[in-house]
Amino acid sequence: MKTFTAFLLILFAMVSCSQKENADLLVVNTTIYTADNNFSKAEALAVSDGKVIAVGTNEEILARFESQNKVDSEGKFVYPGFNDAHCHFNGYGNNLMQYADLRDTKSPEEIYEILQKHHETFGGGWILGRSWDQNDWTVKEFPTKERLDELFPDIPVYLIRVDGHAGWCNSKALEIAGITAKTKVQGGEIVLKNGEPTGILIDNAEGLITKHLPEITREQQEKGLLAAQQNCFAAGLTSVTDCGLDKSTILLMDELQKEEKLKIRIDAMLNPSEENFEYFVRKGIYETDRLLVNTIKIYADGALGSRGALMLENYSDNPGNKGLQIETQEFYDRICQLAYDNNYGVATHAIGDGGNRLILDTYAKFLKGKNDRRWRVEHAQIIDPGDFKKFADYSIVPSIQATHCTSDMQWAEDRVGADRIKGAYAYQTLLQQNGWIPNGTDFPVENIEPLFTFYSSVFRTDHNGIPEGGWHIDEGLTREQTLRSMTTWAAKSSFEENEKGQLVPGMWADFVILDTDLMTASPKEVLNAKVESTWSSGEKVFEL
Repeated sequence: MKTFTAFLLILFAMVSCSQKENADLLVVNTTIYTADNNFSKAEALAVSDGKVIAVGTNEEILARFESQNKVDSEGKFVYPGFNDAHCHFNGYGNNLMQYADLRDTKSPEEIYEILQKHHETFGGGWILGRSWDQNDWTVKEFPTKERLDELFPDIPVYLIRVDGHAGWCNSKALEIAGITAKTKVQGGEIVLKNGEPTGILIDNAEGLITKHLPEITREQQEKGLLAAQQNCFAAGLTSVTDCGLDKSTILLMDELQKEEKLKIRIDAMLNPSEENFEYFVRKGIYETDRLLVNTIKIYADGALGSRGALMLENYSDNPGNKGLQIETQEFYDRICQLAYDNNYGVATHAIGDGGNRLILDTYAKFLKGKNDRRWRVEHAQIIDPGDFKKFADYSIVPSIQATHCTSDMQWAEDRVGADRIKGAYAYQTLLQQNGWIPNGTDFPVENIEPLFTFYSSVFRTDHNGIPEGGWHIDEGLTREQTLRSMTTWAAKSSFEENEKGQLVPGMWADFVILDTDLMTASPKEVLNAKVESTWSSGEKVFEL
């Protein structure tokens, strides 16, 4: 009898095992922040065909599923793959191939040394650099061309400011571009001193130089994209919104994705060119599992750091200067009409309160009231108090980059004064307009790390905890709001909220495993958090 009973138990166990569902991947023994509507947590998840098929307790998942690929996370923490809602992915990759890195330099002298070493190593017909910021220097003034001329009299030099809205060049570059004191450009400025160009070009004036820069080769661009992807995966990013691309770059991305080389998901915003309008916009939205083209990206104004942001009143530290409007009203109206007629989105860079009002009022003419077009204002950095409600009235999406707040806070009030700063970097006020808000980095303007975005959003201090208690902390986001802004709401901003951004059945299995609980960690612990692994469609694409 005992033998028969044992046989039945074994048979029952065999039948039970055979009734389990097969999964491509099981992740167990973890804390999963699903980012679902209830912000619920789970202990395990199952994946098949690149998508989440179940989440639950360890007991529930292991009782229901079996898999030859089971990951025991040993108590670590799982989040939806981070989604950078505003960056320059292709530009970042190009920079890796072509430009000297000038980020965090403390003086022009440090830059000169970097450029000399860079040119000795790489040579080339031009010397290119990126990410200098005069606000980090002891003398917080724009540099000039004189020392560049001494060091490189016969080689053109072009160095892009950290925000991309100013360039610093030498006389050889000015000569090649034909720039003189008499040169004028709509939406840009050639900075003069004693009646002569200093070598500083603001906003549209940069185009006079950039059209002469050596074009990146297809081989370099492909290598740059793949290098950028690996850096994104290492940071926990599984999706990016690339703000402003040409047809050739988008087609290259599409090709690399179809060849399974480029696995990161890309929301590719279009530059406003006739080629893009003809190939993409007038043919409708283009979408694959990894690529989405449904938005036109334009610019209202420049940047605050270079005093090119369009203000309603003069800069507090530069009387007589209200910044720059990049294009004419007719241009903005034409782009909005084209997008509206073809069911495309519009995303407009707007920093100053004048730039934001210009775009909010332009959008309003076409949107007319509540809607689900999800037209975006990129940065939405300084808003006049009377304009906040326009985001709600016309369902306009403010797209923020929280690290801009902590990068700019040391000097932003100097630019705009004590009153206007109250409407600056006002993320909580912006969130309340529509109840959701996407968040990004704007890399390579800022660091690529999404954990820095989380830190700045929640704590609003520098990485040393200054100022204590956070800068205008009432406008900070909560931890839950911040995680949603980097996952769920970032996906929603591109109409992809039913495909990614949450770890629930039916969504892409894009997730990141960290060693840290972001919902309870101290500020220092957030900064020191490590990405253990990153997964795209259930495939491990990075491991520490």
